[in-house]
Amino acid sequence: MSRAPRSAQARHSWGDDDSATPILHVDMDAFFVSVELLYHPELRGKPVAVGGVERGVVAAASYEARAFGVNSAMPVSQAYRKCPNLIMLPVRGSLYGEYSDRIMKILHDITPRVEKISVDEAFLDVSGARRLFGSPVEVGALIRRRIRQEIRVPASVGIAATKHVAKIASAHAKPDGLLLIPADKTQDFLVGLPVGALWGVGPQAQARLKSSGITTVGDVVATGQKYMERLLGKAVGAHVYALACGHDERGIEIRREEKSVGREETFFDPLTSRSRLDSVLLAQADDVAARLRGRKLRGRTVAIKVRFTDFTTITRSSTPGTSMNNAIDIYRVARHLLDGVDIPEGGVRLLGVRVEGLEDAKVDRQLALDENLRRADVDGVIDEVRERFGFDSLGMASVLKGKKREKNAQ
Repeated sequence: MSRAPRSAQARHSWGDDDSATPILHVDMDAFFVSVELLYHPELRGKPVAVGGVERGVVAAASYEARAFGVNSAMPVSQAYRKCPNLIMLPVRGSLYGEYSDRIMKILHDITPRVEKISVDEAFLDVSGARRLFGSPVEVGALIRRRIRQEIRVPASVGIAATKHVAKIASAHAKPDGLLLIPADKTQDFLVGLPVGALWGVGPQAQARLKSSGITTVGDVVATGQKYMERLLGKAVGAHVYALACGHDERGIEIRREEKSVGREETFFDPLTSRSRLDSVLLAQADDVAARLRGRKLRGRTVAIKVRFTDFTTITRSSTPGTSMNNAIDIYRVARHLLDGVDIPEGGVRLLGVRVEGLEDAKVDRQLALDENLRRADVDGVIDEVRERFGFDSLGMASVLKGKKREKNAQ
């Protein structure tokens, strides 16, 4: 999700020449809220946010909530003061992760040159996609259309010659739009933007620049690199000046092959009950197992991560004799590891489970036990139902009961 400062003047069309603009930045619009609205359609058009229900911070806010001044990273108490009618929904990280995986699959259908930045945004280099999918603008439109049709959430796309400008463009395309910045229009686009739009220019740097009369990107260019280096330091000043001039040498960084699949949760109210920790661990194991099967992977090592209220963090891992992608198998190993951790009186602030040592999930039926084969068949049915009706539609009874208790408690 982009938080880059925007300019109303920058949103208009800058031309249609996309011949030298192979970089796309795909950014979901209020992603967590957009996913929640699929399950709560009655809340459309209302001020909605996702985050800590009573305390903590806002993770995402609908555009209706933003009209009241509610923004991500804002304390929930402040959000309620700005918008007393705000509807606050709890964070469901595993659900958003599931939708993120589906979105990233769409992007990889277009090109292997995808750099995932976060759960809701990614860069693409579509230089090699022209023959199959058309120009960068056509690719951007295709991506937005597929995400809208298949995932049913909105996405905005920025298209430019560099990553930095593409990211700014996607911010100006919001909500639910596409903005192309032709290569020869890059400087015209940048000069009128507030200086905070430049990557690396945070509030402190903005204040320092403002004290010197520098408030726009155009001011940075006019000031010159040497003066910027004196204001911000040699490295930062040179970096900011280069970005202001439209220069960004960074290419798409393709992540190395995934080494693990995991899920962790931070609790606004620390958990002290062993039974509650076990319930969370089981739900996490179920989520991780489903993602492993969705990627046709198995893993040999199970690891847990536990963080206490004093931010002490403990990790434990175990490598059984066989690989796995079944929730019960993962949970049993994780539960054994958690049983060996002494929980202090203050409780647990964060809990996570991860499966490592990944390999292709090719079941050798000659060596597998009948029980494992039957379990694999059941898992396959569960995955098919979840794909059609949603992740929470079917699963282990203990997981679903736990989710129901959470819902009733809200």
